[in-house]
Amino acid sequence: MIAKLISFSLRNRLVVLLIAAVLFGWGLYSVQTNKVDAIPDLSENQVIVFTEWMGRSPQIIEDQITYPLVTNLQGLPEVKYVRGSSMFGMSFIYVIFEDETDVYWARERVLERLSSVGNMLPDGVTPTLGPDGTGVGHILWYTLDAPGMDLGEQRALQDWYIKFGLQNVKGVSEVASFGGFQKQYQITLDPTKLTYYKLSVPQVIQSIRANNNEAGGRKFELSDIGYIIKTTGYLQSAEEIQNIAITTNNTIPVRVRDVATVQMTGESRLGIFDVNGEGEAVGGIVVMRYGENADEVIDNVKVKMEEVAKGLPKGVKFNIVYDRSGLINESVDSIRNTLIEEMLVASVIVFLFLFHWRSALVILIQLPLSVAIGFILLNAFGISSNIMSLTGIALSIGVIVDDAIVMVENAYRHLADAEKGKQWMEEE
Repeated sequence: MIAKLISFSLRNRLVVLLIAAVLFGWGLYSVQTNKVDAIPDLSENQVIVFTEWMGRSPQIIEDQITYPLVTNLQGLPEVKYVRGSSMFGMSFIYVIFEDETDVYWARERVLERLSSVGNMLPDGVTPTLGPDGTGVGHILWYTLDAPGMDLGEQRALQDWYIKFGLQNVKGVSEVASFGGFQKQYQITLDPTKLTYYKLSVPQVIQSIRANNNEAGGRKFELSDIGYIIKTTGYLQSAEEIQNIAITTNNTIPVRVRDVATVQMTGESRLGIFDVNGEGEAVGGIVVMRYGENADEVIDNVKVKMEEVAKGLPKGVKFNIVYDRSGLINESVDSIRNTLIEEMLVASVIVFLFLFHWRSALVILIQLPLSVAIGFILLNAFGISSNIMSLTGIALSIGVIVDDAIVMVENAYRHLADAEKGKQWMEEE
């Protein structure tokens, strides 16, 4: 087989050169389109199920949420194992699939199974899927530099403006907010007053919910003009909550302010985010979607941040605290320089040892062609250009040169033997 291939190549040199040229051009295209990252993604193929039930202890979360979900998700196809973790007010389920399983197919299977477990969970508890990212998907962290703005206002700006803007970037799975205060109205009930007015906590909750809604009416036409009738009853201040009537006692309404105090405050926090010991900050974490080009996504996020910054209040700007593009560029540049240096050194050594430019040219042509074919294979198998893959290509250059030298030397030996045999026959 090998002899026939060599014979065919010798008889059709032009075809071989055209094939080599096509492969080299394809390789150059693959270099331009190959995904670039600093480190390879070796994380497991997983789908995260997150469930929140605030105020409950880890043991209750384990018994009523984590255990039912884990037992129900274990029968999914192509699942290796299911892990569960319970903590105060939250449950995390990690469904690990086989490595060859498509991540979006896996998410669909998990969603189908979750739709059938609603009756097994407490009322008001809804499991949700985590972002379609990986363990190395955190590509950029930023904080807000907002002098004169309190942490609650910064968090509101992050949650209701910046987050929605950055999530529109192609390749971004999620923008996770952190730090600051999430504003909320807090109602502190007085048990003594509830007992005095013969009221219960559910009655207070129901009264507030009933007074915080909007009702629609019908369309009313007058003088060829259509009017839409509706009632707007959303609560907009602490004073409106205080004036809500819960019940009537001897024709006198009992209001929320009679049994409780209402104030604007922040949601309970389990931690804070500090930057360089200079105080608390508000920001976000950009999570890359599974299988995307990290370098390209980071560039697109930075462009989008410039657009979003135009709508920020005066004096507010972004402060990038972690940017993987620096690590990516340094890693790729280092490996790229190593590849070029190895090719140049190998070229010089080959020419000095053989001292025959045609033989050296045969060997040296294999170096860029082999690297180009390597990038074709990287794209074919969905492997990014990272420290591991580029280092493997750099190490292979020495092997390529060694093999080529052996083959050329072997060819010279056979040619020399044939030449000696020919001269011997002529002398005879």
